Amino acid sequence: MREEAYELITEYLEKESVDAYLVSRTVNVRYVSGYTSDDAYLFLTRNKKYLITDPRYTELAAAECPDYELIDWRGSCGSVAAAVAFAAKENGCRTIGYEEDSLTSGMFIRICEALLDDAGISSYSEESRSAVTPELIPADGLIEEMRKHKNPWEIKCARAASMITVRAFERILHDIRPGVTEKELAANLSRYMVLEGADTMPYGNILISGARTSLLHGVPSDKAVAYGDFVLMDFGCQFHGYMSDMTRTVVVGKADERQREVYRLEQQMVKETEEFILPGRKVKDAYEVSTRAIRETEYYPYHYAGIGHGVGLFVHEHPFMGPRSEEVFEENTIMTVEPGIYIPGWGGVRIEDTVLIKADGIENLTPAEKELIEL
Repeated sequence: MREEAYELITEYLEKESVDAYLVSRTVNVRYVSGYTSDDAYLFLTRNKKYLITDPRYTELAAAECPDYELIDWRGSCGSVAAAVAFAAKENGCRTIGYEEDSLTSGMFIRICEALLDDAGISSYSEESRSAVTPELIPADGLIEEMRKHKNPWEIKCARAASMITVRAFERILHDIRPGVTEKELAANLSRYMVLEGADTMPYGNILISGARTSLLHGVPSDKAVAYGDFVLMDFGCQFHGYMSDMTRTVVVGKADERQREVYRLEQQMVKETEEFILPGRKVKDAYEVSTRAIRETEYYPYHYAGIGHGVGLFVHEHPFMGPRSEEVFEENTIMTVEPGIYIPGWGGVRIEDTVLIKADGIENLTPAEKELIEL
């Protein structure tokens, strides 16, 4: 995978007549090089591969990326910008592609200033920008497009991460009861995922209850769970960096009539959406399918248009599923399916699966119970 990614980047360099590519997005650094920590940039040419980092990580980087030339920007250059300028000068670069969406404006200016030094210009300005050599060329989306399609090893990691999530869900059900707080439950959920085999780098999990379940991305609070509450859990973990993402909504005690109605409609939305997904079908059409169950009901105004997204080394990545998408479903893509109903002041229900798109439909990577659970 890593060598293939580098080869695709060099193909881009050749096709676009660009001399180098600067990778600054952390997950893209990992995807291309295999480097698993922070504070790193890649500078890639047709013939050389550089990993720019600082002394805290050089030992790890040398072990994980033996075919990269390491640049300790603190020790040898004094700044990341100077390290980029050094690599550019060493390779005679005239043009550098870069990830515009992830490179901060401050870092962009510092790189320009470092490149201008050779031209005898002491500071960067819009007027001096035309003198920057090498020229910096925005080139977003190159690696993201590669990451959309998962190879067998990536699928294996995603499947493992998803099953860890499922097992953690089965464990947390025993902890949910009146009086326990959302924060306590969220902490237990993260712990269970690590105990079940996840990487020890949990990301922010959503665990909310009662009327707060209408918050699409609510943060766990000190609120105590009460009898009759919905408890919504949107959570996942990493396995070798690859992420899972799953949501289930349960009831503490017996559900009332409205809770059952909303939950049943949500089940239908998810089921019909998943049955629709096939390679070649339009992503935006899945959104239309997801709303059929509620279109003639009072709940239609309370759905959210974003009903899914790609999952990989990052929890929200391309493609995104909604009414404005111009993409089609593609085989070996991993996505979430998560239409929901969110009623302010009352609560909400979301069921979310992570699915692998195959030639004949989907494989549900998160096969946890989707019938209404009353605790």
